[in-house]
Parts: sequence; structure tokens; C-alpha cells
Amino acid sequence: MAKNSSPADEQRDDAPKVGKGRPTPTRAEQEAKRIRPLVATTKEAKKAARAEMRARRERAQIGLQNGEERYLGPRDRGPQRRFARDWTDAGWHLAEFLMPMMILVLIASVLPIAFMQIWAFAALWIYIIFAIIDMILLSNRVKKKAAEKWGDGREKGLGWYAAMRSVQMRFMRMPKPQVKRGNYPQL
Repeated sequence: MAKNSSPADEQRDDAPKVGKGRPTPTRAEQEAKRIRPLVATTKEAKKAARAEMRARRERAQIGLQNGEERYLGPRDRGPQRRFARDWTDAGWHLAEFLMPMMILVLIASVLPIAFMQIWAFAALWIYIIFAIIDMILLSNRVKKKAAEKWGDGREKGLGWYAAMRSVQMRFMRMPKPQVKRGNYPQL
């Protein structure tokens, strides 16, 4: 044993070290470690960033088409909106055939027969009137069914949402229809 050593010094050498055993880095050192460019500068980094962004967009597009809640916009979110979508998609509506009808009228208007042109436009306007009536009936039905299911907690605008969805052709609707025709949602 050395002359100047005490039993307390011997215990300190055998005891485990407390703390991390190194000095705490300064704030400037920590910030310097984290600095990296906001925009990728190398070709490989740019290519990887583009590939990642493309994969994220594709996943979001698939999620939107499948009606996954986290990928839907604010207009389409929630169980009541899903109910209105499913109710609309389960039925046949005059308004979804409005575009094909307009194309037929456009073709008829090109024909040199005046009689055909006049009757085509008259038929289109009659069809539009019936489509609007069908949209109003759909709106009222969806509001009534939603009120039966949710009572006073029913969202505003469900009827309009369903009516506007019925105007779109079924294969063009987004999110894609999740129910087959005739399969109305349960109350």
C-alpha cells in the first residue's frame, strides 16, 4: 500500500463509474452533427427521394381508391359519409347516365335533320329534370336513413354529398364503390 492512499481511495477504484464517462457535448457540436441539406444534393439521394415519394403517392392513391379512412380527404371522412357513399353506390340513379345522354344529344345535334336536333334537346332537358328529381329523392332518403341510424348526431350535408356522388358515373367515383348494386348498408 502506498503511503498517501486511504481505504476510501481503494473503494473508489473498484466502484462502478457513475454517469456516461465522457463530457457532455456542447450545443454547437450537437447541431453540427445534425446539419444536412434540406434538398438532396447527390444524384443517388435525389433518385432515392423521388422513388420514396412515388411509392408514398402510389400507396395513398390505392388507399383512397379502397376507401381507407386515413387516406380520405376531409370531405369523405367519417362513418356517416361512408354510409352516404354506400347508400348511393348501392342504387341505380338517372344522374349517373347524364354524361352519356349529353354525348348522344351532341351527336344528334350534328345531324342535318332539324326535327332530330329539336327532339334530342327536348329529351335531354326532360332527362335532366327527372335526374334532378331523382337526386332530391336520394338526398331525402339518405338524410332520413342517417337520422334513423345516428339520430340528432347526424352530420349536415349528407344529402348533398350523396346527390353529388350520384351524378358521377359509377366507375369514375372516388373513393371507388365498396358495395355492389342492391347491397344497401344496414341501419
